[in-house]
Amino acid sequence: MTDQLSADDWISQGLKALTKSGFTALKADPLARAMGVSRGSFYWHFADLGAFHAAILKRWREIAAEEIIAGVEADSDEPLTALLRRTFGARLDLERAVRNWAAFDPATQAAVRAIDRRRLDYIEALLQRRGFSAATAQARAQILYWTFLGYAFSAPQLPATRLQGLLDEIQKMVSA
Repeated sequence: MTDQLSADDWISQGLKALTKSGFTALKADPLARAMGVSRGSFYWHFADLGAFHAAILKRWREIAAEEIIAGVEADSDEPLTALLRRTFGARLDLERAVRNWAAFDPATQAAVRAIDRRRLDYIEALLQRRGFSAATAQARAQILYWTFLGYAFSAPQLPATRLQGLLDEIQKMVSA
């Protein structure tokens, strides 16, 4: 790699390191070594490690919420069906890594709480579009979200046919 790295290059490398090695890998020196550059490039783009961490969390929000929601809204399937397929069918290593980081860092805890709220609000809205009352949508959204989080921390991934069977059951549970 050249010394002409962008902030996005650093953020991408940071996401890879976070996913593979955890939040303790989010430091300028090891990231620079992995990218074959000096750490000066890091400090050209980020004032300090805190600014880099904030950029990592911002990008996680884009990946883990905003891009998924935009994809669901653009999908031709019914939105809740599309959401279930996208979220339960995704690799969730980054989700686990960020949530593990949140156990040790207040700023990451705040980011996780914010994304949880964003996701829950979106699921509630989808359920209300299906005709559920606000109270029922809120309760079912919470149950769906807890199901997702349990799945995210479960291992190993299920075979596709088994996962589809479970998603079909979830769909039945949230049908009006």
